[in-house]
Amino acid sequence: MATLIVRNVDEHVVQALRELAASHGRSAESEHREILSSALLQPRRKTFVEALMDIPDVGEDSDFERIPSDEAPRVFD
Repeated sequence: MATLIVRNVDEHVVQALRELAASHGRSAESEHREILSSALLQPRRKTFVEALMDIPDVGEDSDFERIPSDEAPRVFD
């Protein structure tokens, strides 16, 4: 395993790390490892644009046109 040294960390950040670690019952070092792992090793989520690009190209534009409410069929009666 490698060693990572982080310098010049704001004291407020260090205190928040200590408090978070205590709430999880582990050391600040262990909490730091967990934060790094969860931030860097999780599968990358798709961007909104990527999700939109995955939608299949089906139907015609006219299939999705709005129907005036007085002409729309009553489907919940």
